[in-house]
Amino acid sequence: MSTAAVAPASAWWRESKILARLTGPILIAQLTQVLMSVVDTIMAGQVSATDLAAVSVGGSIWIPSTLLIMGLALALAPIISHFHGANKLAQVANMTQQGFYAALLGGLLCFAVIQAAPVILTQMDVADDFRAITLAYLDFITYGIPAVILYLVLRNFCEGLSFTMPSLVIGIIGLLVNIPLNAIFIYGYGPIPAFGGAGCGIATALVLWVMALGLLGYVLLTRRFKEIGLFSKWYKPVWDDVFYVVRIGFPIAVSMFFEVSLFAAAALVIAPLGAAIVASHQIALNISSLIYMVPLSLSMAVTLRVGFALGAGRPDGAQLSYRLANYYGVAFAIVNGLGMWFGATWLASLYTDNREVIELAASLMGLAVIFMISDTFQAIAIGTLRGYKDTRAVMVITFLSYWPCGLVVGILLSRTDILMPALGAAGMWIGFIVGLSVAAVLLTWRLKIIRRRVTQQFAAQLTPAALD
Repeated sequence: MSTAAVAPASAWWRESKILARLTGPILIAQLTQVLMSVVDTIMAGQVSATDLAAVSVGGSIWIPSTLLIMGLALALAPIISHFHGANKLAQVANMTQQGFYAALLGGLLCFAVIQAAPVILTQMDVADDFRAITLAYLDFITYGIPAVILYLVLRNFCEGLSFTMPSLVIGIIGLLVNIPLNAIFIYGYGPIPAFGGAGCGIATALVLWVMALGLLGYVLLTRRFKEIGLFSKWYKPVWDDVFYVVRIGFPIAVSMFFEVSLFAAAALVIAPLGAAIVASHQIALNISSLIYMVPLSLSMAVTLRVGFALGAGRPDGAQLSYRLANYYGVAFAIVNGLGMWFGATWLASLYTDNREVIELAASLMGLAVIFMISDTFQAIAIGTLRGYKDTRAVMVITFLSYWPCGLVVGILLSRTDILMPALGAAGMWIGFIVGLSVAAVLLTWRLKIIRRRVTQQFAAQLTPAALD
């Protein structure tokens, strides 16, 4: 009999506290990453508009290029949480190191993408000074690739064992270090010359190393990891294990790319509609993205709880975690949606005093209120499916939902009169609603199938390893 059936109130309360304890630090860590990007943009903008644009374009190349590293590292969280739930901690060190080898493969691809930046910029036909700053920024930030690999692997190692507080502490340290380093390398200090926007690349690379080495020091020195002995023995690559991580992590990376590319493509679609429309779109998207950090953090937390429950042989516990994450996520989306609805004009006015832009942004935020619900459902379903290690279906579903549905509908509604008179940016945001809603429905349907299959397997007394 399930725990939930014996004492539903106590089980719900206990699981709620665990979810909150995991989600809070993850949320703050995610916000510090967003704020670091904001700081880079603001400080580069103090030099010139060209430096600001170069950092923005450089970031649009750098961030997508790290998605494979991120996806492969994220695969470790459900793998390690399964071991944790099954009390098989002796296997954690080996699998973490195999995950490191897998992430190295992602790092090589990231490096290759950065090296292709000159070709990308040539296709964009940008001015010579703009091109020079962007390439210098990317050249400098490339030195941070090994730090990204180390940090993400260690972060998912810690989070797989349900220790999310290190992510919070290291994220805050990174943000605090980022500001003075930016000031030194962007504006110059003493014998260090002013690098302008390119200095953001130096600062970011150094911040990444501070975060990676800080987390490494935590893992090596804290007592709670002594029994795991992460580095007490060095394991050679076992290619079956490495490709096991790749098999789970690569679809995660591709799914993330589909989502990132949907919003990136939207900006390109509406770019010809004028500066005011583009600015209003960016404001509404920025505010929505900040609010999305909550369901995203819940999604990451529920991955850990589902993996732990399945490792412990409790499929009912996995279902309880999913249901609670959904309830809390939707409740948050409703509260914040109402806040956005009634405070849209005020929020937009924080970014600009242009009345036209404020009114357009406020209207788009009204549409954002609608897709927040769908976004929450799909984000938590994705996190839950990762806990079940079911990532390939997520990759297919996100592709179908975001591109053929969301992007195509957005283009038709925003730029053409095929379905109705062109709606401009609002049409693109209706496309977001369609894409995210389709994803929410299909992912929930997939989760129902997987949950039923896994429950039957446990009922037949199969081991958690048989789920793989």
